[in-house]
Formats: sequence, structure tokens, C-alpha cells
Amino acid sequence: MKCSFDIVDRVLAAGFNRLGGIIARHPGYFIIVPILLCAVFITGFQQLQYESDPEYLFAPTNGQAGYDRDIIESLFPVNYTTKFHPLRITRAGRFGRVIIVTQDGGSLLRKVVWDEIDLLDQLVKNITVTFDEDEYGWEKLCATWGDQCWTDTILGIKEIIAEVEQSETHLVYPVMLNPVTFETYILPMFFGGLNVNENSTVDSAAALQLHYFIRAQDRKQDIRGIMWEEAFHELLEKTEFKYIRVSRFSSKTLEYELEENTNFVVPYFAVTYFIMITFAVITCAEFDWVRAKPLIGLCGVISATMGTSASFGLLCYLGLDFIGINLAAPFLMLGIGMDDTFVVLAAWRRTVKLKSVPERLSKTYEESAVSITITSFTNVISFFIGAITPFPSVRIFSIYSGLAVCFTYLWHITFFGGCLALAGYAEEKNHHSVWGVKVQPKSKSEKKNVLYRIFMSGGISPDDPDNPKDNKENAAMVFFRDVLAPLLNRPAMKVSVIVIFLVYLGGAIFGVTQLNEGLEKHRLAKYDSYSIEFYDLENRFFREYPYKLQLVIAGEMEYSSPKVQEEIENLILRIENSTFVGGFSDSWLRSFLGYIDRNKDYLDLDVSTEEKFVKILKEHYLTGSNNEFALDVAFTENGGGIKGSRFLIQTVDLAGSNDEKDMVAELRRFCAESNLNATIYHPYFVFFDQFLVVRSTSIQTILVAGAIMTVISLIFIPNPFCALWVALAIVSIETGVVGYMTWWDVSLDSISMINLIMCIGFSVDFSAHISYAFMSANVETSAERVQECLHSLGLPIVQGAFSTILGVIALTFAPSYIFVTFFKTILLVISFGFLHGLFLLPVLLSLFGPDSCSKKKNEPVESGVQVNSIESNSKLEKNNEDIKRPPAILLEKDERSEKDLGIGTSSEKSSESSLSKKSGEKVKNYDSIPPDYNNEGYVSDEDCWSESRWKNWNNIEANPRIPSQMGIRQKRRYRSSYHPKIERTEVLRGSNTPDLREPQRFIGPVDSWASTSFNRSEPLLLSLNFYPLRSGQKSVTDPISSMQETS
Repeated sequence: MKCSFDIVDRVLAAGFNRLGGIIARHPGYFIIVPILLCAVFITGFQQLQYESDPEYLFAPTNGQAGYDRDIIESLFPVNYTTKFHPLRITRAGRFGRVIIVTQDGGSLLRKVVWDEIDLLDQLVKNITVTFDEDEYGWEKLCATWGDQCWTDTILGIKEIIAEVEQSETHLVYPVMLNPVTFETYILPMFFGGLNVNENSTVDSAAALQLHYFIRAQDRKQDIRGIMWEEAFHELLEKTEFKYIRVSRFSSKTLEYELEENTNFVVPYFAVTYFIMITFAVITCAEFDWVRAKPLIGLCGVISATMGTSASFGLLCYLGLDFIGINLAAPFLMLGIGMDDTFVVLAAWRRTVKLKSVPERLSKTYEESAVSITITSFTNVISFFIGAITPFPSVRIFSIYSGLAVCFTYLWHITFFGGCLALAGYAEEKNHHSVWGVKVQPKSKSEKKNVLYRIFMSGGISPDDPDNPKDNKENAAMVFFRDVLAPLLNRPAMKVSVIVIFLVYLGGAIFGVTQLNEGLEKHRLAKYDSYSIEFYDLENRFFREYPYKLQLVIAGEMEYSSPKVQEEIENLILRIENSTFVGGFSDSWLRSFLGYIDRNKDYLDLDVSTEEKFVKILKEHYLTGSNNEFALDVAFTENGGGIKGSRFLIQTVDLAGSNDEKDMVAELRRFCAESNLNATIYHPYFVFFDQFLVVRSTSIQTILVAGAIMTVISLIFIPNPFCALWVALAIVSIETGVVGYMTWWDVSLDSISMINLIMCIGFSVDFSAHISYAFMSANVETSAERVQECLHSLGLPIVQGAFSTILGVIALTFAPSYIFVTFFKTILLVISFGFLHGLFLLPVLLSLFGPDSCSKKKNEPVESGVQVNSIESNSKLEKNNEDIKRPPAILLEKDERSEKDLGIGTSSEKSSESSLSKKSGEKVKNYDSIPPDYNNEGYVSDEDCWSESRWKNWNNIEANPRIPSQMGIRQKRRYRSSYHPKIERTEVLRGSNTPDLREPQRFIGPVDSWASTSFNRSEPLLLSLNFYPLRSGQKSVTDPISSMQETS
């Protein structure tokens, strides 16, 4: 009785069996049609819509900052033309920003240095752009306050810089009044690296930052702003100064960097294709030049390329945005495509070489197509799970990659299958796999020259198809079975593997606790970008007072009420007492109430009612063209009340992304706990939101994907224990990737999240197939099971791991965090999956593994047939001395009933393990069986072969073995299930009179009875093949007393 879970596997295997035959009979259609479809789909690149807006790509769509910004903009819209103030903007807008340091590393407070700073300022303000045939200078482009361009007031120091250098005038820290211009400077807002003495005066300043804001009120202004930024970068790139060094940044810098990342990685496609083609050709080649498939390896690369290109073109037709990160997908698809190539070729090589190409390709698809369906399906599900995350960059990449996996799979099933069919026909005719000429097998080319034997010979001889010179076993597979497996079966090695695993797991868990979260802005730039210096200087000199936050209270309230005033003040005080907040807060309410208190004895300022409060606020306090507080109060439509107010909060000492994440979380919590409708905001909060959601989103996505992968494994690989081992392997591998990527300077962000989601699909491949191969091995002991699973899977795992790593290795040369992170995480997951599959899982399964899904001997089977296995002579001499002992015969099957359920695994239907294949030395001489051979009552193959009644077996009406009361479909099914197969016999050397032990039952239909696997604890002496008893023949007496007619 078969496992009750394997219906999906059997249905798919049967369907792919039929498909393989169709492809083999009509290969041309399956080659030409995919090529034509690819040609049609790639025209979609003409509709490509490239998206590089960092906010759109990397800010979560469900982030709170987006909602907060909508609230603030409804109350306080930004006015770039008359009332612009940079501390009160809600979006970055268009701007240029510079950080200035001296060439000699000294102080900026020198006249020669300041003269160059003033020159720089003039050069920037002299930039002009041409738009719609009109020329726009600084005055027409700049954001304005009143009728003046907004500018950094600190430039007014040039009036006193000579006195400052001579120490005749001192800059007072932190706030200073310019005695000439009467401007007030908050020095930490402009200067970095200040050296302040005990008198609170500044001795030196290491860095200065300046800002240039451009109008961006409408679309035309925004376009002109972009043009100005381009000219700004061009100017500073080519301008050199004697005393100062200038680092630049603008609102378009991140977009420029994303585009540069994309442009830089494109040339590496050629390198990757060269590497993959070389690897594919070498791996698929062998010194048997008929069975070698180097050109089929090349076809595997072409198939993956066409599938990826077609999927990208189709999505471009559908209008999905294209992003630079998508260019990592083709590298991955090459690795995935080559994995499928190796699996299909391995299945082809296991087929019987004397059979026709349709039969071989049918068997190949039956064995391998289910396997690549499993791996492709798990990868697709992993990517499509990523498509539901709140990060647009992750969603877009996941959709493109998921569909690319689908198309790569379809192209491999069709195009690659057609190519393999053509190669099969060439192999059938014994043609050279590269040059196409007919060659001789090695057994017949011994008299040829050395070059012919090495580079031209191969195939088999029809006269002697089983010649060992033409049928050598794969040396790599032998290594895994006879060297690595015995080594892993040693107790000391098992202990060593488990100890190493525990050390690995401990390091991974500790790494998880040290994980940084969020994608910092500088990591979007190339390593050699001009912006890197800017980010370094900013982090070095301007992290003491980094951000001015906006605290907004929405909703109409009675601000004249002392209770409301107290609630607002308490909230501001609570925020100011945070460790992330320092001085320099701006509160119009606090200032206004102070103004009332100071002037109540001199002026009639009654603010007891809301009407009076609003009137005095408007007429006495918010007047004047330069009053910045006028931007912080939003009055109701009738002007009689206040519907919103804004307060500015200064943050301090934020060292990195973790501090920024904690700051946002804490201040939002303060607002949420208040009775006020309060909102805390900064334009960068749209990026900081990723810090808050990336961990929870990653955990949720990984758990969902892991659960789905486990269910999929249970469906396709039908054993509950398989699902358990797959789940444990996923957890271990994912923990390792997350933990060790921390040690490799990779943060948990939207880029690494893409890889973690993708890694789940990759981690399933090795673990699921190893687990199932171990349990389905048709041997007795756990040590033999280890040998069996490594013999089947060792080489494909190594090939698959190397092909995937080679597919992305070119990304290491890209000077970009985005693409290098792809390589790092792929290398980690493939390495850990490889080590889990080849070392850890075999050891754990040998120690704690469950029984095989296949039924053991001595259990009842449906056919009611018993087959005797072998035991040592000593026991049977005592108990069964009168047993008849027929001559030993070993039936050599034309076709093994092994079925690939993973990457070369054998199912419960497998009639012969790799261990049984090497357990006896056969004499290749069929004439050794005498013509007058008599089996003394046993049913032999010669007896069955000579029986004329079997000649009409395929005639379901005339066949006497099929019950007449059955319907046509039942008769066909019966015939298909119980079709006898005539097999040749071989004499087993040294086993002429073996002994038999107690009867054992054998699972399977009649056409799969053959060479049952026996207990390997003692030498194998005999393997028997039995056929259905002829009509009217008596049942055989003991020891095979229970053999009965199957009809």
C-alpha cells in the first residue's frame, strides 16, 4: 500500500511523462514557439517606465509619516514664493547643499578661507538655466521670504571675520548676535566641529554647511529646479579652491545614485554570461563525447535568458514600473535555470540508453519535471509573498522576479526539452555531441590514436551495450557514497558536526541581537560617489543637532483656556525631557503667553476669552513681515478660532539609524498618550518609518513564507516528517543568514528583506530533497540511508550551489551596497543550505530520522506475491535442510523503476538501491545458462518467454488474464498495472546453490517485480525475479508457499 499523501506527485509524474513524449516527437514546435513568444514579449521594453524616486521606493506605504504629512499640509501648506522657511517644510523640495572644510584641516575662521566661501556662494548664485527659451537666474529660481531670496544668515560673518581671526571679536556659543548686521546666529546649526573654550566663545570651527533652496510650487518650477541642480553639480565638480574643500548634495542625488547603480551593473551581464556558459559547458561535458551535453548546458543558459527577458517585457507592457534593483534578477535566474538544467540532465542520464528518445524523454520528465516544479513553485511563492509587503521596491522586485521564475520554468519545460530531444536523437545515432559526426564507442576505439580516444569517442555499441568500458559509473557520485558518507557515519564525525552546528547557531543568534535596522541614505550611493564624502562629513560634524521637528496639534480648541494651555505645555515639556531632544525649541504659545505676562501692566491685553485671545494674537503678536511664528498658527475659516498650531523641537546627539528609530517611536508615543490630537513630523520621517516596520514586516513575511513552504513540501514531497525537517532547516538557515549578515555589515532593510524572502525558497531545495531521499532509500540501516541520499544528491547539490553563486558573483564588483548585499545574502543562504544538506541533515536524520515512507518487507501488499530473500548458509542449514535450491539467477532490468522525487532521489517504488547495484560481480555471459535448464517447478523467465499465450497481452478482449466482466477502461487499467515484462538472466558468480530464508513480500505491480533489496548485514548471494503463474499451474510449495496467481 502506498503512502496516502503522494497523489499529487503521481498525477504530476504521469502528466509530465506524457508531455515528455510529445516534446520528443515534435521538438521543433517546442523550440520555435518559445523563441517567437520571447521575441514578441521583449518588445515590451519599449514601454519601460523607469522609477527612481527614493521616497516612493523605500518608504513603506503604510508608514505613519505619510498620514502625518497630509495633516500638516492641510493646515500649513508650504509657500515657496513669499513665506518660505526651511525648518517648516513638509517635503524636501529642490535644493542644493554644501559642507565646507579647509584643505589643511584647520579652522574656517580665517579671512582667506572666508573669502573663498564668499566666492563659492557667488558662483552658486550666478547659475542660470534656460527653460522654454527663457533664462532664469538665481532671483527667479530661489525660494523667497518676503521679496528676498532665503539665504543662510551665517554668511554675514564675513563683515567681522577679520576681527574674529585677530581675536578682536569673539563668536559666542551657542547663540551670537552679529554687531554689524544685528543678525542672530545659532552657531551649532551652521558650524560643525566647534572648539569652545571655558568662556563659551569659539576658538575654531572645522566645518560649515550652506543651503540653497529652489522654488518647487508647481510642475514648471520643479523642472527648473531639477535643471538648476544639474548645473549646481556640474559647477562644483569642475571648480577647485585653494583653501577650501566642498562636498555637495541635492534633492536629486539619491535618484542620480540609483540610476548610476543601474548603469554600472549592466556591463557585468556579459561577465556573468561568460562565467555561466563556461561553467555549464564544462559541467555538462564528459569524456564520453556522445553522452556529453555541453551544448545542452549552453541551451540551459539561453533558456533562462529568454524566460527572464520575456517576463520583463510582459510586465513592461502591463505598465509596471521598472527599478534598478530588478537588474539583480537576471543574475538569480541564471542560477535557478542552471539548477533545473542539471536536474533534467541527471534524470536523462539515468534512463536506459537503448530505449527510444520519446521513451527516454518521457521518463526524464516523469522523474525531473516534478522536482523542478517543486523548486520553481516554492521560489515563485516566496517572491509573490514579498509582493504583499508595504515597501514598493520589494513589491516591484518580487513581482518581476516571481514572474521571471515562472517563465524560466516554462521555457525549460518547453524550449530546453526540445533541445534535449534533438541531442537525444544525436546520441541515439552515436553522433558527437559537439561536431555532430558519428563516432565509435571507447570499447571499439582502442586502436585509434590518443586524440580520437580522448576527444571523439563515446556512446555504446549495439553489439555489446553493457560493455563496462562504455558504462563507467560517475566518479563524483562514487565519492559521495564511498568516501563522504562513511566519514559522516562515524560517531566522532557526527559529534563534530553537531558541535559545529551548535557553534554556528550560537553565533547566528548573537548576530540577530546585534542587528541594525533601516536603509541609511548613504547606502543607496555608489562607494565612489561624491555624496559619500558629504555623508561622512555630515555624520562627523553635524550629528549634535541634526533635525528640527514639527509638533503639530490639529483640531479647533479654546487656546484661551488655561487647561488647554497646560496640556500643550506639558506635552512640549515631556518631549523636551526626552534624551533625544535638546534646547532651541520654538513655541509660539509659550512666547505669546510670556509676551502677555511681560506687558500686562502696560497694555490692556485681556485674553480671557477665545475671541479676545485670537484678536490680540493676530493684531499684537503675529504682525510684521519677518515674524516666523505667523507660519505656526492656522486660523479657522472665519478667523475667530485656531484650528491648528505648530511648535518646533530640536533633536540632539542621534548617532545612527537605531537612535533615529527609537527617537521617532518615543516621540510618537508621547503624542499618542496625550489628550491632544498631536503629530510629530520631519520630512525624513518617511524614511525613518522603515526603521519601525522593517523588523515586524520581515518576521511576519518570513513566518508566512516558511509556513507556506512547509505545506507545499508536504503536498509535493508526501511525508509529514519531511515537512518537519524542511521547517527546521528553514528556521536554521534563515537565522544563520540574518545573524551572520550582521557580522558582514548588512542591516535589516528593504534590500536585505528582498533577499531574506527569496532565501526561503532557496533553503527549501536542499533540505527537502535530502530529508525525503533519506527516508525513501530502499535499504535497512541509517548508515546505508546516508550513503544512498548522498549518492543521489551529493553531486547535484554541489552543481546547484556553484551555479547559483556563480550567477551572482559578478555583483561583488559593483561598487554599490544594493548589489553587494544581494551577493552577500545569496552566498550565505546557498552556503548554509549546502552545508545543511551535505553534512548536518544526514547526520541528524541518521540519529533521529523517522522510518521511510515506503513500506518495509514482511508487510502485506496488494498483489499477494511473495519473494524470497537471502540469508547465510549457516542458519538455513539448521532449519531448512530440505529446501530445493534452484540455480542462482539475477535478472537485469532494462529500466530501473527509480523515480526522482528531488534531485536524483529514489522513491518507494525503487527496486534496487545503489548499494545493491555494486554488491555482486556479474558474469556478462548469458550462454552460461544451459539450454536444457529446468527450475524444478519455479516460474522462470525462459518459461514465461516461451509461453505463447502472452503474445496477445495487449489485446484486452483476447487476453485470458483480464476478467471479462470488466469494462473497457477497467481492462486497460488492469493490463497497464499487470503487464509482465520479459527480462534476461545472469549468473551470479560464486552463488550457484544459495540458501533461501523465510518468505518476504514485495511491493509493486507485476511489471516492476525484480531484484528485491535485501538485508545488507551479510553478503548478497541471490536476487530473484518472479512472474505471474501460468493458467492452471500449481502453486509452488515451501519456502514460497504463498506465491499465487495475481489474476
